[in-house]
This record gives sequence, C-alpha cells and structure tokens, in this order.
Amino acid sequence: MAEINAYAVYKLVGDEKPLIHHITNWVTIYDCAQVTRTIGALPVMAHAPEEVEQMAGISDALVLNIGTLTRELIGSMVLAGKAANKKGIPVILDAVGAGATKFRTDKTKELLNFIRIDIVKGNAGELATIAGVKSQVRGVESVSVSGDRTEIAKRVAKENNCIAVITGKQDIIADAGGKVYLVDNGHELMGKIVGTGCMAASVIASFAAVERDYAKASAAALCCYGIAGELAAKSAGNKGPGSFKQSLFDELANLGEAKIKRMSRVKSSL
Repeated sequence: MAEINAYAVYKLVGDEKPLIHHITNWVTIYDCAQVTRTIGALPVMAHAPEEVEQMAGISDALVLNIGTLTRELIGSMVLAGKAANKKGIPVILDAVGAGATKFRTDKTKELLNFIRIDIVKGNAGELATIAGVKSQVRGVESVSVSGDRTEIAKRVAKENNCIAVITGKQDIIADAGGKVYLVDNGHELMGKIVGTGCMAASVIASFAAVERDYAKASAAALCCYGIAGELAAKSAGNKGPGSFKQSLFDELANLGEAKIKRMSRVKSSL
C-alpha cells in the first residue's frame, strides 16, 4: 500500500489556495491556468523579465515549461528560478521536448545547472535524455527509450538531487535516495488531449506547494489527476476528446475522499 494520503494533500490545496507562478508553454497556457484553479490553487502566468523575480517572490511554487522555448524565455526562467530558490519554494521543470533538438537539450541542462530544480517531470524519452540514456523524441513525444524507466528516473533524481517524474501509462516518481512511487491511475484518453502533460506539471506544483515531501506530493498529484481521468472517461462515454477534456476538469474539481481512497493505485518501494 502507498505511504501517502492523496486526499489529504488534495484538500490542503483547496484550503490553502497556493499561488502557482508559471512560465509555461504558450500552446497550453490556458489549460494550465484552468487546471490549477480547478483544484483550488491560484494560477499566475508571468513571463516578462521585468517582473518574474517579484512574482516568484510572492508565489508558493514555480513551474518552468520549455514547450515553446526561446532564449528570452530561458532568461526569464533563470531569473524566476533564482528568486524561487532564494524564497525556498519548489521549482518544477517540465522538460517538454528535451532530446528532440540540441537547443532544447542544452537549455534543459542549463536550467538544471543554474537553478535548484526540485522536481523534473517529463515523458520517458525526455528524462532519458537528461540521464544521458539513448532515446528518441519526436517533437514532444517519446518514441523509444533504451533501458529501464524506473532506473532512468532514479538516475535523474540522484544526479540532480531532485525528484524525477516520468509520466506515462504508469507514472514513476523517484527521489535522490532511491525511493520510488509507482502510480497506476489514469486513462488512455489523457494521451489524446493536447496539454494533459503540461497540466500534470501544474497539479504537481500545486500539491508540492502544500506538501514539503515532494516525492509524496508528486505521487499524490498524479494519483488524483489520474483518478479524475478515469472518472472523466466514464462520464464522457464515447463522445470524444472534447467531452473528455471538459469532464476531466469537472471530475478533478469534485474529487472526494471516498473516491480517492477507493480508486487510488499507488505503490512505493526502495
């Protein structure tokens, strides 16, 4: 059984309403803001270098998403990240497309070198790239990975002294000490909606803002997010991805203790 109480962290997000600063993907920026608000946290999307340090200084977590990357955006991320480090709030890096181009790979490594990153999230190909393991990333999708995904997560976590999160059919969360959480919640329709990965980073950040054990926060976040996906698939039926997306927000907003405890599928191991 899991050593986490996902409902307790979910409820704490709604009670404390943490402010989550995003420097994120322009394709999915609205969805990231909406999912953050849906679970009870407060989103702010601030990219300008003139304000990112001040915004990070009043926030409870920072999300950095390289999905629509530019040099200017990296500059803002470094400024915000250093301000977040100074304040001591969690910094979540969503390494979207790392491995697809040299630019993305180099800038991912730059962020890891210049900022204290607390949680690195990505698909198997993206985290394999960070780990230096052979992989193929096409656009922002993981095509192939050489090696065991759990070992890749553990390697990224250890080498970068952070929490490593690999999302997929089974979500894998590893800490720097070798502890692993495996989350089996979710539904295949989540992979057919643009932005579900970016939204997952926002949910993780919201949970990490109120739970200082970032591995537990990440596992609890993906558990609740996955349960909402399962429920949304049932309520949307065969209507299609648009109806599923709408139902995903509704189900995430209305998760209760009974649903989470009944449907949670999280395992932990050393």
